[in-house]
Amino acid sequence: MVEMHPADHIRGTKSDRLKGRKIVLCVTGSIAAVECVKLCRELTRHGAEVHVVMSEDAQTILHPWALEFASGRPVTTEIDGRVQHVSLCGDVPDRADLLLIAPATANTISKIAHGIDDTPVTTFATTALGGGMPVMIVPAMHGTMMAHKIVIENIEKLKNLGVVFLEPKMEEGKARMPSIDHIVSSVISLTGKKDLRGKKVLVIAGATEEPIDDIRVVTNRSSGETGLELARAAHERGARVELWMGRCSVEIPDYVETRRYSTFHDLWEMTRRIPHDIVLLPAAVSDFSPDKVKGKIPSEKSSLKIVLRRNPKLIDRMSKKFVVGFKAQVEIDDEDLVKESIELIQRSGCALVVANSIEKVMPGKTRVLLVTEDGLLEKLEGTKAQVADRIIDAVVRMME
Repeated sequence: MVEMHPADHIRGTKSDRLKGRKIVLCVTGSIAAVECVKLCRELTRHGAEVHVVMSEDAQTILHPWALEFASGRPVTTEIDGRVQHVSLCGDVPDRADLLLIAPATANTISKIAHGIDDTPVTTFATTALGGGMPVMIVPAMHGTMMAHKIVIENIEKLKNLGVVFLEPKMEEGKARMPSIDHIVSSVISLTGKKDLRGKKVLVIAGATEEPIDDIRVVTNRSSGETGLELARAAHERGARVELWMGRCSVEIPDYVETRRYSTFHDLWEMTRRIPHDIVLLPAAVSDFSPDKVKGKIPSEKSSLKIVLRRNPKLIDRMSKKFVVGFKAQVEIDDEDLVKESIELIQRSGCALVVANSIEKVMPGKTRVLLVTEDGLLEKLEGTKAQVADRIIDAVVRMME
C-alpha cells in the first residue's frame, strides 16, 4: 500500500482551479516567509502540485521541514546533482507552469534583474526567464527599500521582460504581501483558463434589506458566498468583473471591483444601465417591500401590522443580456424545480437558471440544477467554488 502524504488529503478540496498545474514556490529571506506554509496549503487546496525552493536566508526564518510538510515534497535548499532548476523550469517536457517568488526581497529582485544567480531562488529565476516560463513576483520589504529608485528601476526592468508583479499593501511603513487569497487568485488567473477574456461580467449577490421604519428591516437569508465564488471564478478566467453585493456574511477581497446596495429600490436604480455582456443574479432580492414608517415603531405595541407591496421582477428588465437566473425553493423535488425554472426562463428571457432547494445548501457546499428552456442540463454538487466553476463552464459553452 502506498501511503499518502497529508498534503495529498487536502488537494482539490476547495476547487479544481489549479488541477494539473505545477507551481514552483520560491521563498526568500523576508519575514513574510512565515506566511508561506499557508500559501502552499491554499495552492494545494485548489489542486496544485507545489515544489518549494528556499534561499539560505529564508531558512533562517522558516525551517524547510515546515514547507516539506505543507507541500508533501522535499524542499530544494541547494542545487545538487538532480539539477532541479532545469528539471522544473528548463526547456524540458512536463516543466512547471509557473515560478512564484513570494515573498521577494529587494536583494533577490535586483539580482534577478541583473542576471545574477548565486542562490537557489535566483538560479531558478534565471532558468525560468531564459526558457520563457511565466514568472510572478510578490515583493515584501520595508517601504523605504521599495521606494529606492534602483529597486523601482529593477522592478520595471523585470516587468518589461514579462514578469508579473503583485502590488504589495503599504501598511505601517512596510510593503507587505497581499492576502493569501489574492496571491492564489492571481496564480489561478495567470495559469488557468482565459475563456472569458474580453467579457464584462456582472454578479449581483447578497440580500436586500427593506426598511420597516428607520431602525428595523425585513430581509432574506443569504450569505453572499455563491455570488462571491462566481465573481472570483469569472475574474480568474479573464473577465472584467463587477460585483454588486447587498447584505452578506462573507469578506469581499479587495481585488474584486465591488459596489454595495441595500434595498430593492437601490438595485432597481442601479440596473437602469448595464453595460455588461453577462449577468449572474444569485442575489436574494425581496419580492415585497413594506410601507415604511417614519421614525421608530414603539416596541410597546402588543401587535403590529406591516403592509407589503409587490416589487417588479428585477430579472425581467435584463432580457437583452446573457442572464443567468437563480431560483431557490423549499422542499421541492427535482422534477418540479425544473418545471418552475423553465417557467422563469420563458417569462424573463434568461438563458440559464441555477436552481436548488435550500435545505441542500450548507456552509461552503451546495447542490444545484442547471436548467435551460429545453429542460435539465446538468446536476452539480460540491463546494461552492467547484459549483461556481461548473456554472461558468456552462455559460462559456452556451455563448460559443
